[in-house]
Amino acid sequence: MQRRNFLTLLIGAVTSLLLAPLSALAAVWNKAAFETPKLDVAIKSLDVVDEIVSQDILIIAPDKAENGAIVQVEIKSNIVNTESISILVEKNPTPLIAHFKFSNGAEPFVITRIKMAETSDVKVVVKAGTQYFTNAKNIIVLENGCG
Repeated sequence: MQRRNFLTLLIGAVTSLLLAPLSALAAVWNKAAFETPKLDVAIKSLDVVDEIVSQDILIIAPDKAENGAIVQVEIKSNIVNTESISILVEKNPTPLIAHFKFSNGAEPFVITRIKMAETSDVKVVVKAGTQYFTNAKNIIVLENGCG
């Protein structure tokens, strides 16, 4: 009987250790920011206070997207000490598309494909220290991709 109790405790401990990284990742997930249908609420959920418009955020994306289901966006931040890059599309059902965090020394550069419901600005918010910087690019969507 003691062996069975020991094995039960051992299996429980191993399971807890294996699931711990998953709960840590879930804690990083900002559910409110990703699920809100309003751009201003998404930005507020990211704790953005004041945004400074900056040309040091490069957004490379097509002026016209043939299909809104697949729009390639390339973002590079030339702002020193960039900690995170967020991509938002105002006219999407949920505006916050992605939020990338960078470790010390990581190059703040992202290439991704996004969905766009309709013609809209792709807004990028960069956090560096206690400041937030932004830039935007308007993309014309020729064919609906989010719905």
